[in-house]
Amino acid sequence: MDADEFRTRGRQMVDYVADYLDTIDSRRPLPDVTPGYLRELIPSTAPDRGENFDTVMADLDRVIMPGVTHWHSPQFHAYFPAANSFPALLGDILSGGLGAIGFTWASNPACTELEVAMMDWLGKMLQLPNDFLYSESEKGGGIIQSSSSESALMALLCARTEVIRQQQDNNQHLTKGQVLDKLVAYTSIESHSCIERAAMTGLVTIRALPSDENGALRGATLEKAVQDDLDKELIPFYLGASIGTTTRCTFDNLKELGPVCNKHKIWMHIDAAYAGSACICPEFRYILDGVEHAKSLAFNPHKWMQVNHDCTAMWVKDKELIEGAFHIDYYILRQSNHGVRMPDFRHWQIPFGRRFRSLKLWFVLRSFGVSGLQALIRKDISLAKQFERFVQSDPRFEIVAEVVLGLVCFRLKGDNSRNERLNYLIHKDGRIHMTPSKVKDMYFLRFAICSTRTGAADVAFAWDIVREMADKVTLENGSVCYNEFIDHD
Repeated sequence: MDADEFRTRGRQMVDYVADYLDTIDSRRPLPDVTPGYLRELIPSTAPDRGENFDTVMADLDRVIMPGVTHWHSPQFHAYFPAANSFPALLGDILSGGLGAIGFTWASNPACTELEVAMMDWLGKMLQLPNDFLYSESEKGGGIIQSSSSESALMALLCARTEVIRQQQDNNQHLTKGQVLDKLVAYTSIESHSCIERAAMTGLVTIRALPSDENGALRGATLEKAVQDDLDKELIPFYLGASIGTTTRCTFDNLKELGPVCNKHKIWMHIDAAYAGSACICPEFRYILDGVEHAKSLAFNPHKWMQVNHDCTAMWVKDKELIEGAFHIDYYILRQSNHGVRMPDFRHWQIPFGRRFRSLKLWFVLRSFGVSGLQALIRKDISLAKQFERFVQSDPRFEIVAEVVLGLVCFRLKGDNSRNERLNYLIHKDGRIHMTPSKVKDMYFLRFAICSTRTGAADVAFAWDIVREMADKVTLENGSVCYNEFIDHD
């Protein structure tokens, strides 16, 4: 494909994406296909000779689009947001076009240096302690990882490496395996599975500790668990704390957990995947109170900050610990940074190579500005509050957790079976898409504001469908149907 054809096809693809996003409101959010649908639509082997690109483009609507879940539909209310914006998409086009792999400073100096700058921009937007910033600390710094899962794993492996070294310094006869057998990590029963998976990958025991009535892991609970394990001659070493849990957007008490971790030399990693973005708004910064006790934290601009996947911002207080845990000297990669030490991010991540992801973050931050991003987050939270008011206006329903950000957890009063039936009917209807969850044997539905295109009318539309399906559940149970008018203004 020569340059002229590339320009033509590039414009064609940009037009296709723009038209898709412009008409996404008319698409059913969840595809109506069954597993294996695509296999019947394409040949069983790759073509021997290249095909005309017009044929490939034509197959997008025939093969791909029927199986796409439309995460950016204003009727999509499942999971958490998956951010997207034209500046981010354009940044990704440039990153892909440059094709530069930034595993060291020398392999792509702009990739490393822009990432260093963007991590400081983000850190200052969150009002992080100076200990986490390149510009304010000799040891702190940040990196763009692929996911919160990778960040949690990196933090755990760093903590594991450090504690093994300390134990062997105290007793040279200990093997790494003997120390590994005694290591214990902690998290909340409501935290994301990425914390548990990090422990599984790191081959360490993990304890899922109970949360309080508000869904928070408290300091006293952690202290008791640590003391119990110390009595068993085990070695507590890592805590995966959560800010904005996936189940119902609850918040562990960092101000209580931090001193416990400091007392027992436990590495506290904060997973703020969804909620971290909200902390750029001054009125929600309190969510991160206690972050000064953490050794690492991560959040996903690709969830709620208009940056498309993948873009997870991770900071550490001591980059020597992360570099020391993963440093491998490879002669071909030796280089000079000309007197100004810049990080070699290959030592900060699981993969070796890396994309120029800071470009799309740079494009987004410059295009929207801090105030523009704050306005979008506040808009989504106001829409969640609107849905909360709808739920509270219907006596059949109850709110499960305090609505702080853009998620409303609710249920029909009564047993779980009624709510399972409600979820089934909403899913089968297909006009909106939500996901359920279950905490402490209580089944409930989650209504998340996911798309930047979602407006007040879309929230009212979703509530009408929820009420309609609830009417069916109520009638099936032989009760009187509640159809009283509820004002949507």
